[in-house]
Amino acid sequence: MTDQLTHDPGMRQTLKGKRRTSEKIILIGLFACGAISIATTLGILWELGKESLLFFQDPQVSLWEYLSGTIWQPQAGSFGIWPLVLGTFLITLIALSVAVPIGLAAAIYLSEYASQRVRGFFKPALEVLVGIPTVVFGFFAVTFMTPLLRDIFGANVVGFFNVLSAGIVVGILIIPLVSSLSEDALSAVPDSLRQAAYGLGASKLEVSLRVVVPAALSGIAAGVVIAMSRAVGETMVVTLAAGAAPRNFTLGDDPLSYILSPFEAGQAMTGYIVITASGDLAYNTIDYNSIFAIGLTLFLMTLGLNSMSRRIVKRYRQVYE
Repeated sequence: MTDQLTHDPGMRQTLKGKRRTSEKIILIGLFACGAISIATTLGILWELGKESLLFFQDPQVSLWEYLSGTIWQPQAGSFGIWPLVLGTFLITLIALSVAVPIGLAAAIYLSEYASQRVRGFFKPALEVLVGIPTVVFGFFAVTFMTPLLRDIFGANVVGFFNVLSAGIVVGILIIPLVSSLSEDALSAVPDSLRQAAYGLGASKLEVSLRVVVPAALSGIAAGVVIAMSRAVGETMVVTLAAGAAPRNFTLGDDPLSYILSPFEAGQAMTGYIVITASGDLAYNTIDYNSIFAIGLTLFLMTLGLNSMSRRIVKRYRQVYE
């Protein structure tokens, strides 16, 4: 029968032409879903680009100042983006320093050490954090984390609004993302690699850290980059805990201990967008248009991080038989 189908072009054409109507409907639906996703992304990019162009066409705004300036004061005609980028960068760095060790350790435990019963309980419990509204995390940062840091380091050292508190809580927020993606990558490593390492006399810890983790490195790295994108785009926590004023600075005059201090307040890009958009703004004013310029910058940053994630997976992915 197989030989008959192979050597009979007419039979193959007949079977090919008998595609069921339901299959066509499914294919059209899948294509429409993909097209809607692409169209939505292009629509967002178009709207951000159109409104951002109005911002950069304003005589008060210079593209060079926007990309290189270190003072953001729209009321005074200063539009340097770096204070907002600095706040976003510090919060993201602190969040990753919290989420990556804890999330990766949790992933190794769930993948290599936990029994099926324990894994079935702890993995959903860990992922419950994803469902908690971020405004709750924001109030947690203000009412618990900031007082705790002020008790530890001193109220005269840690400000009421500070990037350290916001960064730690954002790190807690993205732990499930790191752990879930890392655990999936670790579980995808073939068991034959583990058994081969055990056969050479390796301990369970050595197998986990020296065999499984390196083999799943591409998936782990991609998960970390995606978590970084999530931290960059976080809004409510940084708005409530990090402060409502950008940390303006002047290179050469302000010390690095102030510029990079985690104990000082520092507004993030998303925080500025929320606070400014919630005010009473007239259309096509410079404050209104600045929201879209910062939104476009943030969009390009997250797009770059997602592209980096795809490159990491493509370059370092290992394919096993």
